Amino acid sequence: MTMIPARSSPFAAMASDPAHPDVIYRDDRCFVVRDINPQAPVHLLIIPNMPINGLDYISPAMEATMGHIFVVAAEMARREGVTISGYRLVLNNGSAAGQTIAWPHVHLLGGRELGAMG
Repeated sequence: MTMIPARSSPFAAMASDPAHPDVIYRDDRCFVVRDINPQAPVHLLIIPNMPINGLDYISPAMEATMGHIFVVAAEMARREGVTISGYRLVLNNGSAAGQTIAWPHVHLLGGRELGAMG
């Protein structure tokens, strides 16, 4: 599977446009959009504002941003009404893991029974 480079991905346009219509949440560290190919009734992407080529490029200086993404995920789960029923957070790294855009992002899935992962 070929990955879309960060700078030519749809995320680049969303990150650089503060009024992008697909963005449902934005702050100084990340933004949130609905997945265009949802795998559950609730399927959001929490994306850092700064393009990162992959998890292997994350440095200690990015710790606050990466941790903040999980705080935003919890808030979005509350807003989407899946906190009580449960939700899954997924972070793919590399094409073998299913990553299609070379810009790490967290998937928030919920709204139905997702099944066990092992």
